[in-house]
Amino acid sequence: MISLQFGYAGMNVITKVSLNHGMSHYVLVVYRHAFATLSIAPFALILERKVRPRMTLRVFINIFLLALMGPVIDQNFYYAGLNYTSPTFSCAMSNMLPAMTFVMAVIFRMEKVNLKKARCVAKVAGTLVTVAGAMLMTLYKGRAVEMIWSKHTHLHDGPHQDAAAAAKDWFKGSIFLIIATLAWASLFILQGPTLKRYDAPLTLTMLICFVGTLQAIVVTLAMEHTTDVWKIGFDMNLLAAAYAGIVTSSIAYYVQGLVIQVRGPVFASAFSPLMMIVVAIMGSFILAENIYLGGIIGSVLIVAGLYSVLWGKHKESVEKKEIEATEIPVAIKGVDGNGRIMDIMELDEVQLEKAKANGKAVTISVPAEEARMQRDGEN
Repeated sequence: MISLQFGYAGMNVITKVSLNHGMSHYVLVVYRHAFATLSIAPFALILERKVRPRMTLRVFINIFLLALMGPVIDQNFYYAGLNYTSPTFSCAMSNMLPAMTFVMAVIFRMEKVNLKKARCVAKVAGTLVTVAGAMLMTLYKGRAVEMIWSKHTHLHDGPHQDAAAAAKDWFKGSIFLIIATLAWASLFILQGPTLKRYDAPLTLTMLICFVGTLQAIVVTLAMEHTTDVWKIGFDMNLLAAAYAGIVTSSIAYYVQGLVIQVRGPVFASAFSPLMMIVVAIMGSFILAENIYLGGIIGSVLIVAGLYSVLWGKHKESVEKKEIEATEIPVAIKGVDGNGRIMDIMELDEVQLEKAKANGKAVTISVPAEEARMQRDGEN
C-alpha cells in the first residue's frame, strides 16, 4: 500500500504537468481508461474465464452507473479541479472520501448510527471535522508557506509564482474536487452490491473501464469541438495517460482489492494521507508549487477527521469479530468412525471439539426448544 501511494502521487504530478502543457482533461480521461482496459483485459479474460457469472440487465445497469460515476464524473471533475488548484491541494481534498462514504452509507441505510457508542461518535465527529477542513481549504487560502527544500527556488520565482497563483480559481477548483470525491464515494457504495451479484473482480473492473471509455468519448465529443485535442505523441501527454491508466487504474484496483480482502477497507484507507505528503514534497521540487497556510490547516483537520472515522470503523470491525467468535452452535451433526450419522445435542466442550476435529463435521444452528424436543424424542 505504501508503494501504491507513491504511484498515486506520481500520477498527480505527471498529470498536472500534462494539463499545464494544454492537454484536455476530457481527452486524458478517454486515453487513461483505454490504457486501463487494454492492460487488465488479458488477465480478466484468462484468469476468470471459468468463474465469470452470467451478465444480467441489472448488473449491466450497475456497471453503466459505476462507469459514469468513476471514469467519467469523478475523473473529469478531479482533473478540472487539479488544473485550477495544485496536486497537494487535490490530494488533501481527496482525504474526504471515507467521511463522504460513511455519510452516504448512513443515508442508504447501509450503516447504522448509535450515538451511545464511542465508535459511532468517533465516525460522526470525524465526518464533521473533515467537512470543516474542506470548507476551510475552500474559503481560506492564506499566505504562502515556503519549505526549506524549495526556499531558494521560490525566492527567485516569487513574483511569477504569485501571479500564477492569483490567476487560479481556487474556489471553483475546490467545488470540482468535492464533486469528484462525492462521485467516488457513490462508486464505493454501489460497487459492493454489484460484486455480490457479479463475483468476478477483474472482469468487473475491465467492464467498468471499457464502458467508462465509451462514455468519456461521448462527453469529449460534446465538450471538445476540434480534432486537434485528440492528437497525442510520444510526450508527457502519452506518459500521463499510460501511467494513470496502467498504474492508478488497473494495477491499483487489483492491489487494493487484494489488500481489502485480506486486511479490510480500514487498513487500505489508512494510507491515503501519505500520498498527500509525498505529493507536497514532489510538487515543491518538480513544479515549484507554493503551499498555503489555509491548505495546511485544512489538511490537518481533514487527516484528523479521517483517522477518527477510520478508528470508528476499526472498532466496529473488532466488535463484529468478537460477536462472531462468541457464537456457539447448539447442535453438531457429524459422522462417527463407522460411517453412521450422529447428533450431539449437548453443549459439551469435549464433544464439540471432537465433532469439529472430524473432517466431515458440519455445524448446524438449531433453536434450543427444537433441540430439547429432539433429545426427549430419542429418550
